[in-house]
Amino acid sequence: MQNINDAFLAAQFPQDPELCYLNHAAVSPWPLCTTEAITKFAIENSYQGARGYLKWMEQEKIVRERLARLLNVETSTEIALAKSTSEALSTIAYGLHWNEGDEVIISNEEFPSNRIVWESLANQGVKVVIADISDGDPEASIRACISEHTRLLSISSVQYASGRKVDLVDLGHLCRQHDVLFCVDAIQSLGAIPYDQKLVGADFIVADGHKWLMASEGLALLYIQEKHIETLKLHQFGWHMVEACGQYDKLDWSPANNATRFECGSPNMLGIHALNASLGFLLDIGIDNIEIALEERIDYLIKQLKEIPGMTILSPEARTKRAGIVTFKPANTELEDLYRVLMKEGVICAKRGGGIRFSPAFYTPLNLIDEAIRRLKMHI
Repeated sequence: MQNINDAFLAAQFPQDPELCYLNHAAVSPWPLCTTEAITKFAIENSYQGARGYLKWMEQEKIVRERLARLLNVETSTEIALAKSTSEALSTIAYGLHWNEGDEVIISNEEFPSNRIVWESLANQGVKVVIADISDGDPEASIRACISEHTRLLSISSVQYASGRKVDLVDLGHLCRQHDVLFCVDAIQSLGAIPYDQKLVGADFIVADGHKWLMASEGLALLYIQEKHIETLKLHQFGWHMVEACGQYDKLDWSPANNATRFECGSPNMLGIHALNASLGFLLDIGIDNIEIALEERIDYLIKQLKEIPGMTILSPEARTKRAGIVTFKPANTELEDLYRVLMKEGVICAKRGGGIRFSPAFYTPLNLIDEAIRRLKMHI
């Protein structure tokens, strides 16, 4: 495990001292090791071109292995690299064989990526059922939506606006009990809190790399349980998705027998170098250690916010119901104006879910949270 002391973290995140960066649920800054990896890759491209392509392919192999470790799965053959969470979800949605009357359950708090793709299946007779999970017991609300027509549950592990965390183990058991496919959008949790596929048993997992995985946009995880790999329909074809990848003169072809069959063309080597460095950094520290440090900062942030008169915390406060997101609403304050002035003054945040969203990371110094609260108080 890497040293998680303040000096080590400060060296890895040398951010502008004028900033209070509290927007990791949108786009995370890179650790310095990732910047160095990308810089080295860029220089190599400038001076050597693709001379080291075989070495780059080894980086791709390591990324898959590290993602497998992050999910706690035995093999990387179930892992594909997509361009985004939306593309990954679309691969699943349009790879499945649907019947008229099939139902997909989502929640009423989903980011559009995990809603629009399922709604787009309406012309195939698929109905989207929306579970209201805002009552404090999301698992019970989802359970109440299960019917004989339910084909798939697609849920975010942590909701992007409210920060609400669901019990994936419980929902995985529910899906297996009712023979329902289980798709997890883990973009707001993977890299911030532990995930164990052996306990969850999801059929599909998706997550882009630019939030809590602290890498670049343009590269995402697409996990497909082995039993589904050869049954999902393919809609994209090219040189990279075939079993004999690299044998360019071979005229007959068949799709790869692992998850790379869903990667039609050239890999995003720039994104792979970034994600590989960030994954190595996070795994060296340990996701369990990251979760503990993040919980401490969220506890501290909530305490600071609750001391402000008239403040409403919109996110769940219990540790079992939250991750790295705190959304709040000050009394008698125009949110758009507040958001704009905070951003102008260097408090990097988001306006989501009827409030202002702060999302610190495990490395965020407590005095930075203090400073963000001080600037917030000046405008409410």
